[in-house]
Amino acid sequence: MVESEKTRVVAAVIRRGDEYLICQRPAHKRHGGLWEFPGGKLELDETILDAASRELAEELDVRVSSIGELIFAVEDPGSEFVIEFHEVQIEGEPKCLEHSALSWLTLRDLLDQTLAPSDRRFALHLAQHESEATT
Repeated sequence: MVESEKTRVVAAVIRRGDEYLICQRPAHKRHGGLWEFPGGKLELDETILDAASRELAEELDVRVSSIGELIFAVEDPGSEFVIEFHEVQIEGEPKCLEHSALSWLTLRDLLDQTLAPSDRRFALHLAQHESEATT
């Protein structure tokens, strides 16, 4: 499949101090029960900011105040999706509207979770970047 045929998905990297917000996928969905960074598919002609704003309002009842540049992108194994991880600033306290659970975890604790495949690759990327920054 050619890159341009891939469906783009925004994954919101939301931090509070040294903790990251992750959400548990509902059991009936693909990767059900696994943990992920919240977000969703971009609709036709939608910007990353618009998609993140819409998805996080639907999933967490929060408002996006800003979105950063692309941190990491990865093709999701076995699907037509490419996941694009962006740092996102939010307003409001996240509520669990579409996921089974949500949690704020440090990077170390995040790596111990059962993450969806693309989210695991991103967490490993974060760990490597953090390790390089301290050496």
